Amino acid sequence: MTSYHYPLHTVITGACSSDFGRQIPREMELDYLLDFEDYFPSMILRMGAEGFIGELCNGFRLLMDVNKGLITFESLKINCYLLGLDVRDDELVGMLMEGDLDGDGALSQMEFCILMFRLSPCLMDSPKMCSTQVGADPMLM
Repeated sequence: MTSYHYPLHTVITGACSSDFGRQIPREMELDYLLDFEDYFPSMILRMGAEGFIGELCNGFRLLMDVNKGLITFESLKINCYLLGLDVRDDELVGMLMEGDLDGDGALSQMEFCILMFRLSPCLMDSPKMCSTQVGADPMLM
């Protein structure tokens, strides 16, 4: 497991915001720093590529609107509340915007999985280093 130290706004809006030309809203730029443990490499090692993707899909199903088959603002807000997370509306919108590739304002299962990979510093920043560190599945490299 690799530990990273990120500004909180990076965790809220995603580590790759600047890669897609999006500006982080000023109100979301917080000065707090937190430690972030990237568990994805160790999960891949334990579960294999197919098991890991299956778990991402389970996470998607947990957060999605069952009638629409998408993660919507409303479904994300309700599930954050049910999970005991106090997340502001603008933070939820930022999360959705970060992963919304087709511009519909919601996340499909594919968009969610892509976002989860993008938010893993180990998988995105230096996959070769991670694969040698934890013996990650070469199918994902």
